[in-house]
Amino acid sequence: MFGDQTGAKVHDDDAIISFEAGMDLRDMVVGEGKGEALLDHQLDQQVFHIRMANSAGRREAASLLLKKMYGWRGYSVEPGTIPSPNKITLFAETGGNTVGTMSLCLDSTGMGLPADENYRDKLDELRSEQRRLCEPSRLAIDKGVSKRVFAALIHISYIYAHNIHGYTDYIIEVNPRHVMFYKRMLGFRNFGGQRDCTRVGAPAVLLRLELDYMGEQIRKFGGQMEQHDAAERSFYPYFFPRWDEPGITGRLVEGKT
Repeated sequence: MFGDQTGAKVHDDDAIISFEAGMDLRDMVVGEGKGEALLDHQLDQQVFHIRMANSAGRREAASLLLKKMYGWRGYSVEPGTIPSPNKITLFAETGGNTVGTMSLCLDSTGMGLPADENYRDKLDELRSEQRRLCEPSRLAIDKGVSKRVFAALIHISYIYAHNIHGYTDYIIEVNPRHVMFYKRMLGFRNFGGQRDCTRVGAPAVLLRLELDYMGEQIRKFGGQMEQHDAAERSFYPYFFPRWDEPGITGRLVEGKT
């Protein structure tokens, strides 16, 4: 059954969650904001399914979308089809087409995070304070896809990292042009100056978000995309309402993804 406010449901074969949404968000890559190109298509209401990329075929589909969107921006991208013990990959699909993907890397002894390559000194500052770090990465949303897909991927990664595994902070590397997007839409703050990101061959800025803050915003605004005050310009009204979190958590913990 679809929910009254969010159109969310949790029973669709192996989906973590499914929901209805229009097609309205322009392309996003590596945490970037809205793209400049015209939409490739404009569809009415679609049903989107968020799943774990837990097979070679699913990882390949996510990787192909990533290569497409990175290539359109002129970025290089390393192959990402080999599973890693400290990383999960989520993807969104509708009508059999993969339209969104992101990975979440969990900091661990001996493995570290992708951002260590460029910002090891800054991450070690947080580690010395006993902060538990995780890094959303390899984000790509296809052209014209609903902003709810972006919100769903981030919200599920938050549940996995914070609610299930007790991680405390997101850290991300973003292109300097898109720093304000992440600050305004999710509440990230500066944590490192501009440096060259060797993985994509472009400049990057390190941002940090405390997950306790994200939880507060989800509780305050989640599921209120049609009711929220017009002054609230963040993405949090597009997140799921808090009563959807136990079902999502259960699906992740039970491994039905």
